[in-house]
Amino acid sequence: MSLKRFSVFAALAALLFSAPLFGGGPSFVPDAKFQGSNLSGWHKIGQADWRAENGEIIGTPKQGDGWLMLNRSYQDTGFYASFRCTGGCKTGVLLRAEKTADGIKGVYLSLAADDLATYQVTLDAQGKVLKREPLRRGGGTVRIAPPYDAEAEARAAEARRRFAGGFRMEGPPGVTLPLGPPARGMRANDWNEIEILLDANILRGFLNDGGDSASGVADDDAGRYGPLALYAGGTGEVRFKDVAYKDLGVKVMPAEQVSSNFRMQPINDLFYSWSAAAADINRDGVLDVIAGPYYYLGPDYTTAREIYLASTVNPSTEYPNDNWVAHAADFTGDSWPDVLTTSHSGGPGGGAHLYVNPKGELRRWDKYQVVPRVQTEETILKDVDGDGKPELVYAAEGFVRLANPDPANPTGEWIVRSVSEKGPWTAHGIGVGDINGDGRMDILNAWGWFEQPAAGQKVWAYHPEKFGLWTRGSPGGSQMAVYDVNGDGLNDIVTSLQAHGWGLSWFEQKRGSDGKISFVEHPIMSDYSAKNAGGVTFSQLHGSTPADVDGDGITDFVVGKRYWSHLDNYHDVDPYGPPVLYWYRTVRNPNAPGGAEFVPELIHNRSGVGSDVLATDLNKDGVVDVVTTTSRGTFIFWGKARSGGASTATTSSARD
Repeated sequence: MSLKRFSVFAALAALLFSAPLFGGGPSFVPDAKFQGSNLSGWHKIGQADWRAENGEIIGTPKQGDGWLMLNRSYQDTGFYASFRCTGGCKTGVLLRAEKTADGIKGVYLSLAADDLATYQVTLDAQGKVLKREPLRRGGGTVRIAPPYDAEAEARAAEARRRFAGGFRMEGPPGVTLPLGPPARGMRANDWNEIEILLDANILRGFLNDGGDSASGVADDDAGRYGPLALYAGGTGEVRFKDVAYKDLGVKVMPAEQVSSNFRMQPINDLFYSWSAAAADINRDGVLDVIAGPYYYLGPDYTTAREIYLASTVNPSTEYPNDNWVAHAADFTGDSWPDVLTTSHSGGPGGGAHLYVNPKGELRRWDKYQVVPRVQTEETILKDVDGDGKPELVYAAEGFVRLANPDPANPTGEWIVRSVSEKGPWTAHGIGVGDINGDGRMDILNAWGWFEQPAAGQKVWAYHPEKFGLWTRGSPGGSQMAVYDVNGDGLNDIVTSLQAHGWGLSWFEQKRGSDGKISFVEHPIMSDYSAKNAGGVTFSQLHGSTPADVDGDGITDFVVGKRYWSHLDNYHDVDPYGPPVLYWYRTVRNPNAPGGAEFVPELIHNRSGVGSDVLATDLNKDGVVDVVTTTSRGTFIFWGKARSGGASTATTSSARD
């Protein structure tokens, strides 16, 4: 499949399989919120009566319908509100309400239970609707909808028809899955939430955590620039509260900051991949960094050579389809470290590819596809079965799997073992660790954990747990950490909840009197409406790793934002927020919920993460260093020794 065709497929899939995230407020930081008891800054058009009280805007049709229009104009607009229609009312939101010679035209999102759709509307000077024409469908992971193409529209309509039933989540027989897609549709005579993002020529409407509920192509002839307006029609009353709006044309990138506990070294300025690894490529006793098509020779990391032909990626419109996650180890058994890359099987370069070290020959490396399908966007390389050799841990075709090379033919197709029954465990979130303390490594993802049995049993027992959040994005984050957070002797879990949304939590392990294991969630970070640790809020937590950053003997958690995670558009929440990289220090505190808290420290605010993060001691000075490769380039953050910290750094990263 060509990259162009994959991009179209990915955009369509994202349009069909998405659902919004609201935590009681907008996904953006608003320019203004309505909290008053008067309508200063707004004006009325038409026959409806409008009033304000206690932070609510109330509209009631009288002799006819009407509009309440903001006195300020926008082109690209973010709008959020809770609304309630009673007694047969009809409502909606008009954007880019542009004056014409005879009245007003604009882009309208109807918010009726039987008419959740986008339109181009024309009004007369008194606000009466003269014409209402449906907008053609648009959205997904593109910012600018292409010109009308009849064949493409027919294919999209057929895809929507086939997927009209929504998600079908099926787990092992007799098991109730802990996660499911959010309910769709309007709540009659009750409060509903709507977020509208109109950017370039696409309007996206997200209703009640229920998906890209209505979207349309808003070309210039529909209206280019103007205020937004609320509509009251039909019979009965409409109420709006928590009204917030933003000029999306403003993009803010804060002044660069680097933690005083790290020294930043950019080693490449361009976008090639989303993952970095480390190994002594040339066997000189010094760790080298592998990122995308290059390996960078230590100790100065200023000299690079190609592993494969390098080609930069356009972060606005392309994914690094041949390299989402990188691992380095001696896979061929010749004592020279090789490189393994994995990428989602939906596009070009999918699966796992082995690049064999040429053992000192100054040339590009031979490439072999060793695993045909990989559907997790994060993979882990770790010795799971205790044989002293690492396995690739991933999911594909509905199964959690382990893969390792055939010693007799390491460049041929690897030995693949499905350790789970078939289920929905794909895409985001995977971890490895000993959950039950039996000395064997277990596997985790957003749907729970899989218990490694004693030798001889092929299928691992599945334990349902909700380790993810399903709202606008699908559930699951990146690498899930397994360690004793609160010091009670039981391993807990730290994970982002959505790779393409909000959420960071730790899950405290509990044991019942019968030994049964359960988990209690302790939120660390949610969306802008929440009180988050350290006042820190960011979305797109697509890359993470555990590591003892401060050398105190307790594992910490490194995580950041993947900027433009689904390309340059408003498909995901807060896509243009700063590309931050943080580490969260694990602090054992008996007065905190669960006996621990997480204290964030900014490492850098202009790089972010890719599909994962590398945290390891590159220069062997006893301090953890952090490496990221993202759409902003490749960076080393050299950790500095801390007073009072342990002399030897440790890392739980699976990238070495």
